[in-house]
Amino acid sequence: MSKGGTTEKKKAATAKEGSRQAIVSSAHLVSERAAELSSFEYGLYVASNAFERWIVRCMAAAGQPELGALDVMVVHSVNHRARDKRLADICFVLNIEDSHTVNYALKKLSRLGLVAGEKRGKEIFYATTKEGEALCLKYREVREACLVNSFSAFAGSQGEDLNEQIGQAADLLRALSGLYDQAARAATSL
Repeated sequence: MSKGGTTEKKKAATAKEGSRQAIVSSAHLVSERAAELSSFEYGLYVASNAFERWIVRCMAAAGQPELGALDVMVVHSVNHRARDKRLADICFVLNIEDSHTVNYALKKLSRLGLVAGEKRGKEIFYATTKEGEALCLKYREVREACLVNSFSAFAGSQGEDLNEQIGQAADLLRALSGLYDQAARAATSL
């Protein structure tokens, strides 16, 4: 056994995918049965942080610099299809287990005048205000200018149908979210 770990760990850390080396965040988690999964997870860490940074900065450019990533996701979810939504609906759609964080975001958005809640029976239904709708439209304008235009240019230079690949990646992410949810339930019972 070497000082830095076993030979198996070193082999796993330098696992090859075809002719390229896998990039992983935690070599000790690489499994010989699914080296690609560790590489995917590292990509997910990096992409999720980049995405959160993007949506916060896009919202700041749209006029709301004080919103965090969850606040941005919640205001867009509330605005979606112009239908009133309950806290449980928002948590379900965003796959958020801790409803307290979403409730806090809704209170923040209400204080800013972007969403309003209406009590119906025991439930509160949330909808975007005119200011909230206008902010979501401004966000869209910034997104078009900063992201979609670049994406279109990038997709055109690839010579492939990048839109189709993005759609397939979205389908894969949704499917993998189910696997991770199932694994979380299994881990809870250990």
